[in-house]
Amino acid sequence: MKDQNMDSYRFSISWPRILPKGKLSGGINQKGIKYYNNLINELLANGIKPFVTLFHWDLPQVLEDEYGGFLSSRVINDFGDFADLCFKEFGDRVKVWTTLNEPWLFSNSGYALGTTAPGRCSPPTCPSGNSGTEPYIVTHNQILAHAKAVDVYKTKYQAYQKGKIGITLVTNWFIPLGDNNIPDQKAAERALDFQFGW
Repeated sequence: MKDQNMDSYRFSISWPRILPKGKLSGGINQKGIKYYNNLINELLANGIKPFVTLFHWDLPQVLEDEYGGFLSSRVINDFGDFADLCFKEFGDRVKVWTTLNEPWLFSNSGYALGTTAPGRCSPPTCPSGNSGTEPYIVTHNQILAHAKAVDVYKTKYQAYQKGKIGITLVTNWFIPLGDNNIPDQKAAERALDFQFGW
């Protein structure tokens, strides 16, 4: 990366690698902490800024098994604890944080279409799930988990760590077929709302 003159590197911290049992009460994997410390230190030693994503769709399986992962509001506090641990361990060197990677895609693909983990959608396409309700429940809990992590960072760490925190959104872009066609304009707006506005 240094030879290619890269000045930043975006990567995700694996929640199961840091907290194999999903929760602080289940213990911290110090080898996982060491792995990311080594990565961050090596990046900085080579003039490359780390941009860290906290959740890139790798929920600890134990939380999926225990309470359905993002289908349960219980995930909010567990994610907040995981984020808090990351800010504490790495925030002295990481100055740009992303809470969630592409939450719409996680909800839509994982709970409406069933094409990514956890592979839920309405039968008969998937063995279990409800494409009409679960994506909305998951998205609601993702928004609250994002808010929890942002609140933890802003209240406990940002003042002295001097970093930034945000979210990574994804969308296809939609434009109306006809510039002066009101139904086309409204259709394009609705399509954007169902991805970007989500």
